[in-house]
Amino acid sequence: MKMKFLLLSSVVVASTMFAADDLAKLAKDSGLVALPKSAAEIAKLAEASAPDAKEFPTTEKRVELGKKLYFDPRISRSGIISCNTCHNLAIGGTDGVPASTGHKWTPNPHHINAPTTLNSVFNSAQFWDGRAAHLAEQAAGPATAAPEMAATPESVEQLLNSIPGYVKEFKEAYGENTKVTFDLFATTVGIFERTLVTPSRYDDFLNGDANALSATEKEGLKTFIDKGCATCHNGINLGGTMQPFEVAGKYEFANVGDFKGDANGMVKAPVLRNIVDTAPYFHNGAIWSLKDAVKAMGSVQLGIEISDDEANKIVTFFNALSGKLPESALKYPVLPARTDATPKPELDY
Repeated sequence: MKMKFLLLSSVVVASTMFAADDLAKLAKDSGLVALPKSAAEIAKLAEASAPDAKEFPTTEKRVELGKKLYFDPRISRSGIISCNTCHNLAIGGTDGVPASTGHKWTPNPHHINAPTTLNSVFNSAQFWDGRAAHLAEQAAGPATAAPEMAATPESVEQLLNSIPGYVKEFKEAYGENTKVTFDLFATTVGIFERTLVTPSRYDDFLNGDANALSATEKEGLKTFIDKGCATCHNGINLGGTMQPFEVAGKYEFANVGDFKGDANGMVKAPVLRNIVDTAPYFHNGAIWSLKDAVKAMGSVQLGIEISDDEANKIVTFFNALSGKLPESALKYPVLPARTDATPKPELDY
């Protein structure tokens, strides 16, 4: 009897393993791609994914300098807004509001929701309309946008060159003859952002760990694929590529803001990694419930009705997409001291 029980148990385990292997294969065949297993392999992939990495390879000193620039509010005209204000690493690389608020409490004039900076190195394009090719180009935009940080290339250069600690760190990161420019500032922020990668249990599952996902998460992954969600949400980031929007139906909140996508009406598909941490959803942040967002995608993009039960299963799978940042990225940096030559904040009250 005991032998019979052991044999039956072995059959059940083998059947479960086969099902997991089968699901992982289905996921890969559907265009889903796992992050590599090791930190070194992830860093290598991030480097290969950054178009400017050949000219500006990642180094420890550049990453540390980029982190300081990412967190430094003095870059902004007011001296109180940093990259981290709208892309807060503590809450999923976003700001948790429908439309970002910038200089003089100015709301984004197009009612645009801040996309996450986490894993953004793997996006094929940056911004909702894909207008930036890589992270450095993206970093330059908010710094000089009037309703965001409201700085100018000249003011950023003046600020950085007035702080000896920054001048020293730029030279250590790029060479003794380095000139501190706005372009190099943006490049360095982008280099730091290359490191904001969050491997998860989902990656472990695709990499062969059958037990990395719970039974309900596996069911959610299968539902996600069967419903056609992976048509747009694929690749390493399960998104981050330019896709047509309102393919099958009208987005209920299309009139919130005036964003219409790029010249061809294409919109960057949101990254699904850490999606449970990045509410509200869609380009205008009009939906707060992840389940409602899934159901809306069914009607807007796929022309199908996704039931509450199916949406809940997919959302359960989304929990497995949450990963952790390297501890070094979350350790708040001590910024170099200003001098009498450092420009004063312009609050414009």
